[in-house]
Amino acid sequence: MDLRLDERGEAILRRAKEQRAALAPRAAAFEAAEEVPADVFHELGAAGLMAVGVPEDLGGSGAGTVAYSLAMTEIASACASTAVTMAVTNMVGEVIAAFGSDEQRRAYCPRLAAGELGAFALSEVGAGSDPGGMTTAAIQDGDDWVLTGSKQWISHGDSAAVLVVWARTDGPGSRGLSCFLVPGDAENLRVVKREDKMGLRASHTVALALDGVRVPSSALLGSRGGGFRIAMMALDGGRIGIASQALGIARAAERAAVEHLRALPSPEGAALERLADVRTRLDAARLLTLRAAWLKERGERFTREASIAKAFTTEAAWASCNDVVEILGEEALEEGHRVDRAFRDVRVTMIYEGTSEVQRIVIGRAVLGA
Repeated sequence: MDLRLDERGEAILRRAKEQRAALAPRAAAFEAAEEVPADVFHELGAAGLMAVGVPEDLGGSGAGTVAYSLAMTEIASACASTAVTMAVTNMVGEVIAAFGSDEQRRAYCPRLAAGELGAFALSEVGAGSDPGGMTTAAIQDGDDWVLTGSKQWISHGDSAAVLVVWARTDGPGSRGLSCFLVPGDAENLRVVKREDKMGLRASHTVALALDGVRVPSSALLGSRGGGFRIAMMALDGGRIGIASQALGIARAAERAAVEHLRALPSPEGAALERLADVRTRLDAARLLTLRAAWLKERGERFTREASIAKAFTTEAAWASCNDVVEILGEEALEEGHRVDRAFRDVRVTMIYEGTSEVQRIVIGRAVLGA
């Protein structure tokens, strides 16, 4: 692998580090307020971080997946709640750039790149890991589509400018799914519930109801019945983003452990062993994540590698945050401490964008088919 960044990638990484330095002192306040101010995302947009992989002619940075992964790790090490919104918006921008019509691309990609938010509305209560069980329906009515159903666990679904919504247009199973672009202010689109979460508390996660949401035929993203393919391709890329996020969270915890141990006159051997385990895991996780990013950037198959990166990195990050708690002791779990926040924030990375169990199924099937 050649992971050297070009000029655009170097610029993205430099700006991500600048944004990390600005965000880190504010992260605790964001969590206390349970809100990341909208100006943060406009600042990230101005820095080119909200559409890193979107082509420049659509307003994006065109810097590629390796630069995106490195930037995501930087932002997540400062504020994981900000990072998840950045990750989802990047994913939505790439999906529209890849599958949208010229009109759709021009309408939404520049707005997302500038810091407006995109949401990914796939999951339902009975269709989380299995999209084929989806019940949200889209029915044609003249030149319009009418969407009826509900969506669950939608990151910033209450503040998105556009939502990519999956619905059933045809028969049962995954082949009957299609994809639509729904404006966040669409009539009959309602926030039903905002989740009270353990971690990522500054990032809103909501349940949505679509009570006959009417969109024009031009809102169909890609082809009718092509929704499952779009979802799977988006999730493959999204798993690189979440692996990068988990790595950043754990890196922040590791820095806290290093500072703690350096302040001691003589660190205990057990603490040093734990720190060694943390660094070993995270170095391996970084390489696996960047391998998947590199393959995606080159246009090669990367589904298996994305799942390997996501499963290994998120579990390594969770174990590493737990080790840092052991190193710092009860201090780490005081409310407002950055390790307390990291410990709570990192847990969900093993669940969203496909659970660790789902990743293992993907990996196992790929190994058998190799």
